[in-house]
Formats: sequence, C-alpha cells, structure tokens
Amino acid sequence: MNALSKHLLISNLAASPAVNGIWRQLHQIYETVRRQGLEGNVPEEASSSLQNIYFSAILLGCAQPASFTSSEINFIVACAENSVDLIEPTGDAATRTPATFWIDPSRDATALACSRKLPPPDTHVHYFSCDRLASKLKNQLDMLENGASPQQINLPDFAGTPGGRGVLRRLITYWCEPGKRRFPRRRQNYRAALCSGLHSVWHIFQDGDAAAVETSSWMITNESPDGYALMHVSGKTGGISVGDITAIRTESGANWQICMVRWALSENQEHLELGLQILATRAVPAHLARPSETGTTVRLPVLILPEIRALHSTEMLVIPTGTLENQPLKLVLVLEKENLEVREVKSTHLDEQNSHIEIFSIEPDTLPS
Repeated sequence: MNALSKHLLISNLAASPAVNGIWRQLHQIYETVRRQGLEGNVPEEASSSLQNIYFSAILLGCAQPASFTSSEINFIVACAENSVDLIEPTGDAATRTPATFWIDPSRDATALACSRKLPPPDTHVHYFSCDRLASKLKNQLDMLENGASPQQINLPDFAGTPGGRGVLRRLITYWCEPGKRRFPRRRQNYRAALCSGLHSVWHIFQDGDAAAVETSSWMITNESPDGYALMHVSGKTGGISVGDITAIRTESGANWQICMVRWALSENQEHLELGLQILATRAVPAHLARPSETGTTVRLPVLILPEIRALHSTEMLVIPTGTLENQPLKLVLVLEKENLEVREVKSTHLDEQNSHIEIFSIEPDTLPS
C-alpha cells in the first residue's frame, strides 16, 4: 500500500497520469486489509496506519492534483497526513452531505463526490465524509488570516504565504464543497496561439502587438463556454505553470482572451496538455501605484478585467501574488493609453489566490459627500 501510494504521489508531482490499474490495486489491497481487521495497524518502519496511508492517497486524488504545482502538492500531502484521522466512514448515502464521497473498489480511480455523481445502482461502494476535516480546514484558515503562525496550528511554513492560504481555500472546495461541472464540453480540433505570464500578457494589451512577446502554438481539443483543453504543438513551454495567467488567440479570432491555467498533464516530455479557464475576453493594462519604503511611488504592471455578466458581475484586478500583503485595499490605478487616467478603486472580494497571481473584484472608491 505504501509503494502504491508513493507511485500515485510521484505521478502527481510529475503531472503525469498514473499507470493503469494502480488505483484498483490500492482499493483491492485495502479491501483485504479491512476484511482482516488490520486497517488500524501501523507497519514496521511506517509512521501511519494502513487506513491513514490509504485515505491520504484518496484525499490527494480528490484534490484534483493536476491543478496544483509540485510544491503545492507537497503541502497538500502534509495537510492530508495531519488531518486524515478526521475522515469518517459512513454506511450509506442516505445521510450524505456536500462533503460525502464514495469509492468503488473495482474502479481504477480515486473517490468521487456524491454531489458530482452518484454511484450506479447495485454497485458495491464505500462512503466516507469529510465534514470534520472541513471544519478543521476552515478554522485553520481563519486563524492564519487573523495572524496565527503556521507552526501554531501544525502546518508547514508555506501555509503562512498568500499562495498557501489560496491552496487551503481550494482544498476546502475540493474536499468539502465539491460542485458539478457548470457547462458541457465539445470536442474540437483547431489551432491557437498562447502567451503565458502576467508580464507578457500585460505587454500584449499595452503595445497591441504580440510580436514583442514569446508565444507557442497549441491545438484546442475541447472547449466549453468557460474554458479550453489544449495540446502543445510547437514553441517553448518552459514559462507555463498551473495557476498562472495566460492570453489565447484562436486561429479564427482577432482578439486575445484572458485565461488562467487550471490544470496541466504530461504523459511524456514531448506531450503537454493544459486546461484553461476563461476570465475575460479583453483586458485593460494599468499600473498599480504603491508607496515604497524610500517614500517614492512604485508602479507595478497589473491587468483590469472588465465586467462580463456570464463570468463575473464586477471588474476584476489581476496582480502578482503578495503585492497587497499588509496593504490597504484602497488602490490607485494609472492607465496610460491615449490619455493618462488615474482611477481610485477598492477591493470588495478576493476571487483567486495562488502562488502566481491574485484576482480581486474591484469597484470605484466613491468618497461620501
């Protein structure tokens, strides 16, 4: 069981699919362990019981590991190992909550949330609940945001960073509040150009020309109203990372769309696939004016995403992660196109936070008369 769970972990760290049959083997071995009543045993030279080894692997699989970087996956593993004893096996789905999952030992896959899909009738499955785990994660996140250190709540140092808090928020969603896919996907087969990184995307919209930045060529394999799945065709991909901002232009489109890399998979060094979430169909480049320690004003390139009713009901601001750490959320934006424009805005909600970028909903900062 330990070897199989490590195989799954290494596959996730490499963003590569696990070998066929690994999940089924893990389920079937644990079935044997349960029948023998050995799930609570701690093997020689191991630090966890067989049950905890099994459910730690399950939790990582349920966290959609392809949507995290390798350092974030290591953090998720630590979170799972610290809290796996809060997993509660349940007898059936009659009392299921949004945090109830099911496992079919005959399937070559991790657990599935009942809120996303129910097991087929007359299928032998096991249910478990993450409700207690949800309460712990939410409490830990509240404590971090109120000034507690990661060491005080038995978390790795990464939990104290903006990216770490962003991972905790996503874990609460994946483990405790998983939802269904919003839109159906359609298979496609056409080309697109991709530009990655906030700095490069900013220059595309500031200069109006993609020639000054590096782009790569991709094939769109399926799409939905809010995203794409792509396969790499040509060009350098070294700067692309899960969680980063990108711009994509299809072969039949004249405009660049703003997206975020939601997941990445690579079966080998020559084959890379990405999942993109559409954030906006256009962007406004701007500078965020911030006071420096020397008393001068520093201008940081940022992107303003206009309101799009189908995607988000307010303007959004894309900034590098950690930019507003310990800073007031009343912001001054400088737009330099045909004319110089200064806008005062305030942040109303943190919509996205990861190791690369943060996205805030913003609105005009109107002073009382």
